[in-house]
Amino acid sequence: MKIRAGRLRRTLLAALVVGAVVVPVSAAARPQVPAPAPAAVPPLSAATLDTAYDANRANAAEAAGMAERYGDRGRAQRLRAMASPERNFLSFDGRGAGRTAEVLGDLAAAERVAVLVPGSDTGIDTYGRFRAGAVALHERLGPRTAVVAWLGYETPGTVSPAVLTTGRAEEAAPELRSFVGELRGVNPGARLSLLCHSYGSVVCGRAAAQGPKGLDVADIALYGSPGVGVDRAADLKSRTHTRIWAGRGGDDWISDVPHSSVGLFGTTVGFGTDPVSPGFGARVFPAGGGGHSDYLKPGSVALDSLARIVRGQSPEGASHA
Repeated sequence: MKIRAGRLRRTLLAALVVGAVVVPVSAAARPQVPAPAPAAVPPLSAATLDTAYDANRANAAEAAGMAERYGDRGRAQRLRAMASPERNFLSFDGRGAGRTAEVLGDLAAAERVAVLVPGSDTGIDTYGRFRAGAVALHERLGPRTAVVAWLGYETPGTVSPAVLTTGRAEEAAPELRSFVGELRGVNPGARLSLLCHSYGSVVCGRAAAQGPKGLDVADIALYGSPGVGVDRAADLKSRTHTRIWAGRGGDDWISDVPHSSVGLFGTTVGFGTDPVSPGFGARVFPAGGGGHSDYLKPGSVALDSLARIVRGQSPEGASHA
C-alpha cells in the first residue's frame, strides 16, 4: 500500500506540474507598496562596509515610512525592524517583493563565510523565517564566522508556473556569481560556502554551471532540492576543490516531486536528477527526519551537518553517493 500511495502522490504531482504550465493563471496583480530606489553605495570592500550598512539602514527606514503612509502597517513594521541599528545589509531594495543581503557577524574578519540562498515565497513579507535560519546557523557556527542571508533575486511562488522551470534561476545566477565575487573582494582569505535551499538550489546550480571556472567557493550544499538543472555533481564544480553536498529530511515533501525534466509547450519543466541519488554523485549529508522548512531549525541534525560543512569538516554519517 505504501508503494502504491507513493506512486499515486507522484502521479498527482505530475498532473499538477502539467496543469500549472498549461492552465493560464488569471489573478489580479497585487498592488505594490511604494519604496525608494536602492541607496547608492561605493564598491564593497572591508573599508566600505560601514558606509554600505549605514546607507541601507537609512533606505530601509525610508521604505518603512513610505509603507506606513501607504497604509500597509505590517510591512512598515517589518521594514522598521530591518532599519534597526544592529542590522547590517550589504544591499537593500524594498521595492516589490524585496531583495536584500544581510550580514550576521564580522564579514571582513571572518575565517568562514556561509551564504544562504532561499527558495520560493521568500521576500520582505516572509523574511523573518529566512533570517531565523541564518541566525540559528550563525549561533551554531560560533566566533570568527559570518552568515549572509542573500535574497538577491525574485523568488517564485510555491504554487506558480515559475517554480517549475529554471527561468527565475537563469535570471538570478549572474547576480549570485557577481555577489560571490564581491564577497571575495571584502574578504579574500575566507572559506566561502553556499547553502542552497529548495528552488535556491536551482539558482546555485545555474550559477555554478555558468562560466569556464564555476564558482570560487569551497562547498555547495543543496538541501530540500527538486534538482539543479544538471544531471551530475561534476557539472557544478569546474573548480576541482569545490565539494558538492546534498541532503534531504525524512519528512520533506520534495521527495514526492518527480525528479526529471521534460520539454513541454516550448519550455522545460523540472530540474533533472535527484541530488541525493547515487547517479548524481554528490556527498550526501545526514538531514534527520525534518520537513521541508526544518533544515536550519535549532538543534536539528541538518543544522549540525550544514555547520560542519561550513567549517570544512565532514558531517558525521556522511556518504558519497
